[in-house]
Amino acid sequence: MASCRRELLVLVLLAGCSIGSTRNVGAQTPSSSDPPDQSTQGSAAALLDFLAATKVAVDIDGYYAWNTNQPIGRVNLLRAYDVTSNSFSLNQAGLIVDHAPDPGKGQRAGLRFDLMYGQATETLQGSAQNEPRPQVYRPVFQAYGSYVFPLGSGLQVDFGKFASALGVENNYTKDQINYSRSYFFNFLPFYHMGLRTTYSPGTRVSLSYWLVNGVQQTEDFNNFKSQAAIVTLKPVPSISWNINYYTGHEGRDLAPDLNPELPALPTQPGLSTDPIVTPDRSRLHIFDTYVAWTATEKLTLMAEGDYVTVRGGAAASPRLSGGAAYAQYRIARAVYLGGRTTYMSDHDGLFSGVRQSLHDLTGTVTWLADSRFMIRGEVRRDRSDVAFFLTDVPGVRDPSQTTFTVGLVWWIGNKDGVW
Repeated sequence: MASCRRELLVLVLLAGCSIGSTRNVGAQTPSSSDPPDQSTQGSAAALLDFLAATKVAVDIDGYYAWNTNQPIGRVNLLRAYDVTSNSFSLNQAGLIVDHAPDPGKGQRAGLRFDLMYGQATETLQGSAQNEPRPQVYRPVFQAYGSYVFPLGSGLQVDFGKFASALGVENNYTKDQINYSRSYFFNFLPFYHMGLRTTYSPGTRVSLSYWLVNGVQQTEDFNNFKSQAAIVTLKPVPSISWNINYYTGHEGRDLAPDLNPELPALPTQPGLSTDPIVTPDRSRLHIFDTYVAWTATEKLTLMAEGDYVTVRGGAAASPRLSGGAAYAQYRIARAVYLGGRTTYMSDHDGLFSGVRQSLHDLTGTVTWLADSRFMIRGEVRRDRSDVAFFLTDVPGVRDPSQTTFTVGLVWWIGNKDGVW
């Protein structure tokens, strides 16, 4: 059926081209017995191939959450996306255009472009701690071009802004087991700007190397570049295992210039020329690994482990460690049960600003009401070994918070699989 529709569309395009040609030539009207112009037919087929290879998708992701602490300001602490309580919230509205390289068809170049708006955008890209000018790039979650060089099995090189591969969870809610994200998703890098290379010496191994500005730095704010080495192993089709190491200097060498006066120097607003007297030369190290196992057609299991430290600074080397475990089981054709447990030892307050041990226990029911619409109900309990979470009394903290969330996610387009 698809091939019939494609052939019909080709005939319509050819007919349109023939009519246009008739109008231009006037009396020189081709007869019905003349064969179609081969160049026109080839152009129409090439156009159809291009459109078929270009994936476009749109999503809308919203939620309502209730925090039993009824916190001041309706703030759900330590959440990445479900950040507000007792509020109908637009988490994300996104647009993706993806034209991946396909060397087998002679198409070595490609590109991807993701626009994103809503609360998730502020969480991902709104921090002036990382971006010299966050407002310039805030809606652009990803924007990179690709080229596959004919070396061995094919060396793919990407340039631009791309989502980080650190941590097993990703940005788009429809692809996750739970609606909310773990502490590690909130803490680890969301995106990078720079070069990414990927090479697969075999079907079971993929190797990647990054040279980037830093953690969430579309524009660099020091003279050092950060690096990452990533190994992806697939010993069997049902198992995927990532081993990741990231390192770099992440301290500023220029003072932030968030609300500049009229610049005396010919620089764009927001760019600083004021050096920090004693710049931070410490180095960030991230060791991250995660494995996903499709145990059966109904059961998926995942696990993640992380160790993060900052060395070489003025203070003693702060560190953070922990991990998360996930499970999802399909109990009916369109109904899934998902669970997550996370433990994070924030030894020196790298994540939360407080020395504490954090736990989260999350249960999620997903109903895939339509092939492009899901409803998620979730209960989550966060717990700390210190009184940390907000309450309804100013200045009074609680060692735990419990939230009940309903998430609604719609998506359309011809991009299938994980976004």
